[in-house]
Amino acid sequence: MPSFDEVLKEAGEFGRFQKRVFFLLCQTGITFSFLFASVVFLGQAPDDYWCRIPAAAELSKRCGWTLEEERNFSVLLLHLENRSSSGECERLDITWDAPVSCTTPLTCYGNCSTGNLQLTTCHNNWVYKNPHSSIVSEYDLVCGSAWMLDLSQAILNLGFLVGAFVLGYAADRYGRILIYLLSCLGVGICGIIVAFAPNFTVFLIFRFLQGMFGKGTWMTCYVIVTEIVGSDQRIVGIVIQIFFTLGIMILPGIAYLVPTWQGIQLAITLPNFLFLLYYWVVPESPRWLLTRKKGDKALKIMHNIAKHNGKYLSPHYSQITIINKEVSNPSFLDLVRTPQMRRNTFILMYAWFASALIYQGLVMRLGIVGGNLYLDFFISGAVELPAALLILVTIDRIGRRLPFAISNIVAGIACLVTAFLPEDVPWLKMTVATLGRLGITMAFEIVYLVNTELYPTTLRNFGVSLCSSLCDLGGIIAPFLLFRLAAAWLELPLIIFSILAVVCGLLVLLLPETKGISLPETVDDVEQLS
Repeated sequence: MPSFDEVLKEAGEFGRFQKRVFFLLCQTGITFSFLFASVVFLGQAPDDYWCRIPAAAELSKRCGWTLEEERNFSVLLLHLENRSSSGECERLDITWDAPVSCTTPLTCYGNCSTGNLQLTTCHNNWVYKNPHSSIVSEYDLVCGSAWMLDLSQAILNLGFLVGAFVLGYAADRYGRILIYLLSCLGVGICGIIVAFAPNFTVFLIFRFLQGMFGKGTWMTCYVIVTEIVGSDQRIVGIVIQIFFTLGIMILPGIAYLVPTWQGIQLAITLPNFLFLLYYWVVPESPRWLLTRKKGDKALKIMHNIAKHNGKYLSPHYSQITIINKEVSNPSFLDLVRTPQMRRNTFILMYAWFASALIYQGLVMRLGIVGGNLYLDFFISGAVELPAALLILVTIDRIGRRLPFAISNIVAGIACLVTAFLPEDVPWLKMTVATLGRLGITMAFEIVYLVNTELYPTTLRNFGVSLCSSLCDLGGIIAPFLLFRLAAAWLELPLIIFSILAVVCGLLVLLLPETKGISLPETVDDVEQLS
C-alpha cells in the first residue's frame, strides 16, 4: 500500500484544491489579528472627562446648564485657585443637594474663596465627552481603576493559553475541522456578548472565552493547511502570517470609521460566522483520519483533491498505509518521553516564550512615531511585511534552522546596540531598533513552521498548541517586565531582550533541519530526524 505522501504527490501537492482551501483559511489570520490587537482601539483613553459633584446633574437640569458650564463650576474653579488637581480623579468635597444659586453655586460653601474648599477622591461620578467611545469610558476604567484595562488584555491572553491546551487536545482527539468550526462559532457568540456586556465582570468572562476560542481557530487552521500540502509547499504557513499582518493594517481603518467600541467589537467579530460556511468546502485533514484508522475516508478525500486538481489517482491506490500502532489520546508525557522529542519540545517552548516576550516588548518600547494613532498603528503593521518576504526568499533555499537562528541573533545584537547608542542620534537608534523588530518578527513566524514540522501527526496539533501556549505567557509577562525594568534604567529591558534572543538563536541550532522532509507520522519518525 502507498504512503500518504505518495498518494498526495499523485493527487497534487499544491494544486487548485489546496490553493482554494489555503486562501479560505488564511482569512482566519485576519480575524485573529483583530482579536489580538483590538484592545488598542477598544481601550482608547477618553478625550475629555471630569468628576461630577453629587447632585450636579439635577442642578444642571434645573439651571439649564450645558455640560461645559457644569464642568466650569466643577473643575475650572480648581485651576483658578491654583489647585494642582485636573478634576479627573478628584472633585470639590461638596454636595449640591440644597437650594443654591444657578450663577454662583459655590458661594454658600466658603466665606472667602473656593480655596477654603477641600478635595475628595472621585468615585463613580465621571462625565465623559464621548461616553461610549471605548471600554474605558463605558466601565469607568480611569484613575484608580486604570489597571483594569491591562487586566482585560491579560484575561484575553489567559484565554489564548487555555485555548492552546484545551482546543489543541480536542483537535487531536476529535478532528481538525470540527474544532475549527466550533471555535469560529464560539468566537462569534462570545464576541457579541462582549459588545453588549452589562458590566465589566461579564465583559471579562466572555473576553476570556473569546480568547480561548480565537486561539482554537488560529492554531487549527494553521495545522489543516500544513497537513494537506506537500513537504515542499509547507511555507504556506508563513503566508498565513502575512494575512495576520494584513489584519493589523486593516484594524485601524475599521476603528477610524466606527465611532463606538461596541461597533468596533461587532465589526471584528461578525466575520467569524462566515467561516461556518467552510463546513461544505474544507475537508477534514486526511493525515488525521489515517491516525484514527479511517483510511477509507482519507482516500475518499484524496480522490476529491485529485479531481479538483485535474489529476487521477492510480487504480491500485485503493488503500493508504495506516499507522499500525494504536493511537492514544495525546498528553505532555508523549512530548518528552523520547530524547529527540524531549529536546525539540523544550527548545520550542523557550523559542515561543522568548519570541513573544521580545516581540511585544519591542513594540511597546519603540512606541509609534507621531500622534495619529490610526496612521501610526498602520505603519507599525507594515513594518512586519518585509520579515515575511525575507522568510519566503530564504527558507526554501537554505533551510529553516539557519534563518531561525540568525534572525534571533540579529534581534539580540540589535537590542544590545540600541541600548548603548546615544540619544542625540535618534534616527540611528530608531533604525537599529527596527532591525531588531524585523529580526524577532522573522523568528516569531519561523517558529510556527518549525514547530509544525517537528511533531508527528498523532501529536501535531497538541504539540503546537502546548508549545505556543508559552507565547501567551510571554505576552502576559512582557508589559510588566518592560515597565518595571525601564523604571530603573530605560535601556535595561533591551539588555534582557538581547540575552533572551541570543540564547534562543544558539538553542535552535540544536534542532533538526526539516527542509524537504516529509511530515513525520509517528514518534519514531521524529527520532530518526538528524
